[in-house]
Amino acid sequence: MQPTFHLTTLSAEEITARIDQLSDVLADCVNGGASVSFMLPFQQDTARVFWQKMSNSVALGERVVLAAVDEADVIIGTVQLIIDLPENQPHRGEVAKLLVHSRGRRQGIALALMGELENIAREGGKRLLVLDTATGSGAEQFYQRCGWQKAGVIPDFALMPDGEVCSTTLFYKSL
Repeated sequence: MQPTFHLTTLSAEEITARIDQLSDVLADCVNGGASVSFMLPFQQDTARVFWQKMSNSVALGERVVLAAVDEADVIIGTVQLIIDLPENQPHRGEVAKLLVHSRGRRQGIALALMGELENIAREGGKRLLVLDTATGSGAEQFYQRCGWQKAGVIPDFALMPDGEVCSTTLFYKSL
């Protein structure tokens, strides 16, 4: 079966133009329990402020925002590569906010986003990527299936959207 989505790198202007779509993806994930730095109750205004900050960061060359767009030209998934790191770390990047809307799950979108993000990182001279995720989550299992190496677990690192304390697993991948 052919994928029903395509991937695109979003400019700062495109993020602003599609801010409602991006906000919908973020809200769907947070309201579904994803541990991606936000708490419940989660409001669309919070999502819009976040995406405006991401647009500004893209404009400054600090990060790359990659999106999965469905057949109706609606964003259904996204992931970010943070490239603005200290000067002694030009060889690495940080992966952030892998988000797939609930209506787009189990279609290979997360896998495609991560594969393309790794390609973008390689093309940008990155040799090492790092990320963190909630310990025991489906995301943790996903990253392991994608060949990411577990570096360790930090207990009581963050809160889940409902306020429950959770540990965080750190991962890395050599490119």
